[in-house]
Amino acid sequence: MDTAQRPNLIIRQYHDLTDYQARFQEMKDWTEQRDADSPDQLWILQHPNVLTQGQAGKAEHILMATDIPVVQTDRGGQVTWHGPGQLVAYFMFDLNRLGWNVRTLVSYAENLMIELLKKYGIEAYAKADAPGVYVNERKIGSLGFKIRKGRSYHGLALNIDCDLTGFQSINPCGYAGLEMVRVMDLVNDYPHFENFCADIIETLQNSGYFNDVQVIHVYMAFFSIRNKIESLL
Repeated sequence: MDTAQRPNLIIRQYHDLTDYQARFQEMKDWTEQRDADSPDQLWILQHPNVLTQGQAGKAEHILMATDIPVVQTDRGGQVTWHGPGQLVAYFMFDLNRLGWNVRTLVSYAENLMIELLKKYGIEAYAKADAPGVYVNERKIGSLGFKIRKGRSYHGLALNIDCDLTGFQSINPCGYAGLEMVRVMDLVNDYPHFENFCADIIETLQNSGYFNDVQVIHVYMAFFSIRNKIESLL
């Protein structure tokens, strides 16, 4: 792609847990409202405990009721879990402008996780018949997207040091008996969320797909305190 035609990219890195429903609605609204000149965006974050159901998700893949909230979404795929210790990255890309199709996006997200893990000595791979990233047949990275008018949202989830009990009440991604695994299970002195954020930012900066990459650091605790102060005024 010619340099003049490359889009700009804004990366948001969240330093605190951020509510799933709020971010889901925000990325959906932003995708609806963006225009041909809007920069692409990538958000890197962690959520509090939540189960998210895909647009065509089947209720039987939620095996038991728990105190974990369930949110119906419009992404592809079946039910999955998000929570602390799991890196989530949301891709709000104009696929037409990048010259990508859905398969290009899925492959890019899978290969991104594979390359990140390789840096720390973990040999991961993708499967043609089961989207995501695996290590010795155990799933370490999941993904699901929504494409609206050629523009994507939702994204990937990489298990770093999360509590895997969140997956025990479901068939992860609709696969009964699928075993999940984390980075911490595979590497001593393993990299943490902040390390992977830095790796993703560096990868996107050097990808050649974007003209200018701007990184915004978001601290939700600051907004919470500000909102409390404003409510008292």
